[in-house]
Amino acid sequence: MIKLTEADCKTAMETGDFDPALVAGTAAAVILTQSWCPQWASMKTFLPKVEAELENVKIFYVEYDIEKWEGIVNEDFMKFKESKFGNRDIPYVRYYINGVYTRDSNFISPDGFKSRLGA
Repeated sequence: MIKLTEADCKTAMETGDFDPALVAGTAAAVILTQSWCPQWASMKTFLPKVEAELENVKIFYVEYDIEKWEGIVNEDFMKFKESKFGNRDIPYVRYYINGVYTRDSNFISPDGFKSRLGA
């Protein structure tokens, strides 16, 4: 799993989605969450295994409540996520196939996660 940078999140806030170069490739998932979320804790236990099972899949994440960003206020990122993507729940997952956004979800099982990535 790859932690999103402040620059990745700032680009999303400025353009309305994550940089196409970031999510390019066969499949990618971007997880936006907060560190305290019990469903996120559950997902963190199975995501490394899913990532190892699937070839050419990138999994990105950010726990935006604990980030020490210099140019973004954590609450502003949360408001962006909730208003732009229309989802107030966490973890929030965006799925991309061949660099194109296909769908989203919240907490999901390992099999559901894999199926949304085309596996």
